[in-house]
Amino acid sequence: MKSVSDALRDAAKATAIALGLFIVMVGLRTDVSPTGALFLRTRWSELAMLCGFVFVARLAIGLWVTPRFMREAGASMAAPLARIGAFFAAGLLVVAVVLPAIPGIDRGQLDLAILVLTYVMLGWGLNIVVGLAGLLDLGYVAFYAIGAYSYALLAQYFGLSFWVCLPLAGILAAFWGILLGFPVLRLRGDYLAIVTLAFGEIIRIVLLNWVDLTGGPNGIGGIPRPTFFGLPFNMSGDPDSFAGFFGLEPSPTHRVVFLYYLILALALLTNWVTIRIRRQPIGRAWEALREDEVACRALGINVTTTKLTAFALGAMFGGFAGAFFATRQAFISPESFTFIESAIILAIVVLGGLGSQLGVAVAAIVMIGGFELFRDLGEWRMLVFGAAMVVIMVLRPRGLVGSRTPTVALGQRRAIGAEYVGEGRG
Repeated sequence: MKSVSDALRDAAKATAIALGLFIVMVGLRTDVSPTGALFLRTRWSELAMLCGFVFVARLAIGLWVTPRFMREAGASMAAPLARIGAFFAAGLLVVAVVLPAIPGIDRGQLDLAILVLTYVMLGWGLNIVVGLAGLLDLGYVAFYAIGAYSYALLAQYFGLSFWVCLPLAGILAAFWGILLGFPVLRLRGDYLAIVTLAFGEIIRIVLLNWVDLTGGPNGIGGIPRPTFFGLPFNMSGDPDSFAGFFGLEPSPTHRVVFLYYLILALALLTNWVTIRIRRQPIGRAWEALREDEVACRALGINVTTTKLTAFALGAMFGGFAGAFFATRQAFISPESFTFIESAIILAIVVLGGLGSQLGVAVAAIVMIGGFELFRDLGEWRMLVFGAAMVVIMVLRPRGLVGSRTPTVALGQRRAIGAEYVGEGRG
């Protein structure tokens, strides 16, 4: 355990670093006077409060949080945490299913839930590449954009419905995932991240400059909405509409509820496929590749196939999410698929815990849904958001749900070892 002097010294260093960072970002601010003149306004009290908070928080981490966490973290906690995680996941699923029927839930909250579920699906798709296969992908938004533009173009030029375009968008995104996988077969770490980042920017620039096909910076509007087995969601109330067919009062909420359950079904499909494949040989090959690529090759695993399948499957789910995004918004443009989207999705995966399905879902709820709770804070919102991320990384460096049950475990290793020693084979 750290001594008091070491903890104080560590807290003082952290406070000095915070002072150097915040003195420009918080302590000084340019403002405009009523006469239109530009002047410099100081906020020393806010700066002192922030530095004091950093000092106290760092001192608490050094004296109590970190030693206590290290003592309590152990193998004995694995089984209870697994049971708690299972109950928590079941509770989240029940809440997600009944959310539109909960009294007091309005259209704005449903729109926010749709946005959260979209990022949950994107996080689970990227988790295949980053969390399971260990391939750092900074250009995942490219597959998101490919799925969105594939649906928009197929629907406009060929008149295909959403249900036909959805699998096609996923297939096209998977194809581009394979194309990305081939050039990066021999890359790892930072070099892999740079190439994937460049791929994402290439796709965005192509969408921005290919005006004849994509509309360029003007984007594509008038994207067809999905229907419920051919029944459109309109306000006419005729028998051929959703409300008229079921004898309901026409309401714009019907489409929102339908979109909510649609993205919920797509997200659950992503989760189910990921869990099932993780237990298959290809899923075990992903985990072996993540732990050690050299040992993976030595075991005779085809690294080329392993990497390409991870990129293709992750890209396919990104394409599904992109198609849903296009039909939900009815308008897309290159500004919706910038690098910051890739950074947010990657942050969700890392904060949730690499390889953890539950952790990714919780991180998406916290980062996307929780971010909206601080909208009234204005300019302080980003500071609160960044501070929360720092706290999570300090307290849970492996993510919110960092402990993962191995796909394959030798449960009787001690008994086998004792048997071999007893027979004189050891």
